[in-house]
Amino acid sequence: MMLTYFPKNYQPCYCTPKNVQKSILKFLANSLILFYMNSTEIRKKYIEFFKAREHALIPSASLLPENDASLLFVNSGMFPLVPYLLGQKHPAGKRLVDSQKSFRTEDIEEVGDNRHNTFFEMLGNWSLGDKEAFEDGTAYWKSQQLSWWYEFLVEVLKVDPSKLYQSVYAGSADGQIPKDTESIEALLQIFAKYNIDADEGAMTLGKGADGPGEEVDFKSKQRIFAYRDKNWWQRGDAVGELGGPDSETFYDTGKAHDPKYGRFCHVNCDCGRFIEIGNSVFMQYQKTENGWKELQNKNVDFGGGLERLTMALQENHSMFLSDLFVEAISKIETLSGKKYEDNNRPFEIIADHLKAATFIMGDEKGIGPSNTDQGYIVRRLIRRAIRFGRELGIIEGPWTKSIAEIYIRNYKEVYPELGSNQAFIIEQLEKEEIKFSETLERGEREFAKLSGSISGEQAFDLYQSYGFPIEMTMELAKEKGFSVDEKGFEAELLKHQELSRTAAAGKFKGGLADHSVEVTRLHTATHLLLAALRKVLGDHVQQKGSNITGERLRFDFPHPDKMTSEQIAEVEKLVNEAIAAKLPVHFEELALDKAREVGASGVFDSKYQDVVKVYFMGNPDNYFSKEICGGPHVENTGELGHFKILKEESSSAGIRRIKAILE
Repeated sequence: MMLTYFPKNYQPCYCTPKNVQKSILKFLANSLILFYMNSTEIRKKYIEFFKAREHALIPSASLLPENDASLLFVNSGMFPLVPYLLGQKHPAGKRLVDSQKSFRTEDIEEVGDNRHNTFFEMLGNWSLGDKEAFEDGTAYWKSQQLSWWYEFLVEVLKVDPSKLYQSVYAGSADGQIPKDTESIEALLQIFAKYNIDADEGAMTLGKGADGPGEEVDFKSKQRIFAYRDKNWWQRGDAVGELGGPDSETFYDTGKAHDPKYGRFCHVNCDCGRFIEIGNSVFMQYQKTENGWKELQNKNVDFGGGLERLTMALQENHSMFLSDLFVEAISKIETLSGKKYEDNNRPFEIIADHLKAATFIMGDEKGIGPSNTDQGYIVRRLIRRAIRFGRELGIIEGPWTKSIAEIYIRNYKEVYPELGSNQAFIIEQLEKEEIKFSETLERGEREFAKLSGSISGEQAFDLYQSYGFPIEMTMELAKEKGFSVDEKGFEAELLKHQELSRTAAAGKFKGGLADHSVEVTRLHTATHLLLAALRKVLGDHVQQKGSNITGERLRFDFPHPDKMTSEQIAEVEKLVNEAIAAKLPVHFEELALDKAREVGASGVFDSKYQDVVKVYFMGNPDNYFSKEICGGPHVENTGELGHFKILKEESSSAGIRRIKAILE
């Protein structure tokens, strides 16, 4: 018999396939999971709420950043909108709403604590300098953003306001940036609206030992907490970058505090009692040579994780008990014959990793597992899931596709690309699982022979012979109390050029170090370099990778022979002539076919979006460079300085590398 309790905000979850209903009901009966409003309804209501307030719905961008190697994956709702936050006009207007697919590589090791996951949906609403938004002449700013957010939480989702807490910016240590009293005043009015007595609590700096110096009585009126290091956002350190205070919303789960995370609990504590469900970022300042100045046109950037919001609304202690994961968890129980409540960590790793891999492979620019770039991450996710599946006793396969099929079926209405790419997803999972499973058992036996300190050679052999990513070897070693010679492993990789230069770190080391003035100049210079190389060497030259820091650029391209000194000199001459000509730089958003038609350089066997940015350098009658790109650029080549090639060398078979500077 299943005891069912339906709270006031309960909404039924309708699942049409009888087998799906059966599996969910079985899981509910076994685990006493209570369904309230489901995630689909939360996403829908959020978008409808802001559309009713004149926000234009924009589609989710690809998980794979467009023409920008500075980031492996889109990791927030903000990233695709950076140009518009910096001042470029968005075609949809000044108010936007979306649900953005996001993936954070850095959270792979965190999965397994009930509240971390790698792939997530970021619900976002945006004001792009909407200064005169309302009849009373007030701007779309702090008070309006926070009021709308709480209205959505309390009046639409029926969240109990007594369980909500808020953090604000305490002000900079040097006093240059004041405390965010504007947000505090707005929050006091909001809490009063919902009959909540609210006082400001103890100021704090961060987590753990940097938390509050006094015990917080959460049964009192203390509800708003000022932080210094946790509630300031900035995009980068370069002059011209944006920054500002942010205000985070926390949901109180009622979980008991664990003292290992600090003597006193607080809303930013890592103990898990408080779950962050939303963050309102107020882009209020711009960095100058002398500090920060206030912007005339201020932006609002809100982001709320759908997974955490669903977890809070359904009053679960784990996001993996929400409807977003429940069917996958139930399937893993069936495959393994074990219960989730007895094996939280492996269940969560499998459910999370296969979901993330499904979305990356099913992206409109999706890629399969490989030893390079984003493909390395896909391989790491799949193999880690297989390894933990084996730990649960799942040895009959291929089985990973059965988890992927659940996610495809449940998400394809919102993200139709999953349905379109289903055959590719299933094919890649089957191949990877068969390939890895053939060597996994032997690799585990080989690992069992090791002890104490694992050398770089041994770690590399596990990688080369048994397909163990270095992260898997390190994870197994940590479980046994062993150490791993990472530097030795990296040295072994260098001896084997057929392997990815980035395998050790699991990420592409190329791209842009940041969006500083120096990096922007050097990035622009790579366009001139590519154009000059094509003029000197031929049209077969295209970009095969780049790495740009504030000091130099590195550019890889296909060419069968070492460049002669005459060719190098001619390339330098052409680039410096283009710089001396002070060519204007502008971009146009063109359909991909149109970009090809106008002669833009690009890797057309890559999966670009239907509309791309093409940067033009020069005059319409004779452009020096036309290239598909999404990175930062100067407005005129005269800003670059003198271009000098430091070195031309081989990078790998058939690939040459140039290192250059701007003097």
